[in-house]
Amino acid sequence: MASVVVLDYGSGNLRSAERAVARTGADVTVTADLAAAAAADGLVVPGVGAYAACMAGIEKLGAGPVIAQRVAAGRPVLGICVGMQILFDSGVEHGVQTEGLGLLPGVVSRLTARRIPHMGWNTVQAPDSSTLMAGLAAESRFYFVHSYAAGDLEALRAAGAQVTTAVHDEPFAAAVELGSLCAAQFHPEKSGDAGYALLCNWVAGL
Repeated sequence: MASVVVLDYGSGNLRSAERAVARTGADVTVTADLAAAAAADGLVVPGVGAYAACMAGIEKLGAGPVIAQRVAAGRPVLGICVGMQILFDSGVEHGVQTEGLGLLPGVVSRLTARRIPHMGWNTVQAPDSSTLMAGLAAESRFYFVHSYAAGDLEALRAAGAQVTTAVHDEPFAAAVELGSLCAAQFHPEKSGDAGYALLCNWVAGL
């Protein structure tokens, strides 16, 4: 049975993520213990709220190096929502730029859509080679709640990432896969059967 740690750094729907991943059959622990986060087969980095606040929580816990070391060693990490956003170089909110973990290229910025936040169900378009989306129907629907996103799709693709996109007046990165690092802007734990299938795909690769 694969072991998964949901990282508790003071942000995120921890119990919802725990239940959703446990449903796949994985052995899931919610903890702030960095040794456990380093040792687990898979690490989930959740996140809700402001980019700067999430980064402050990561820095206070000292979790950044653990996440980076896992990725460098080819060991699976899954970021969700703001937990995805902080994997990028930086984020800009209210004119303030906050440095991120720098594991994905680009800046997270406010959507320019007419309706903010982007909240509710939306379809996504995945590349045929996506592992996260394997077996899912074309244009599967996932649940989003966000006002900010990574929009530099070409930088991600140039880095070798598999990029699943969604459109909310403008295209943005709905999910990213780069080596052992996976991330989803939507909430798999709130996305019904599609979210469950995605999490099963991720756990199967641990």
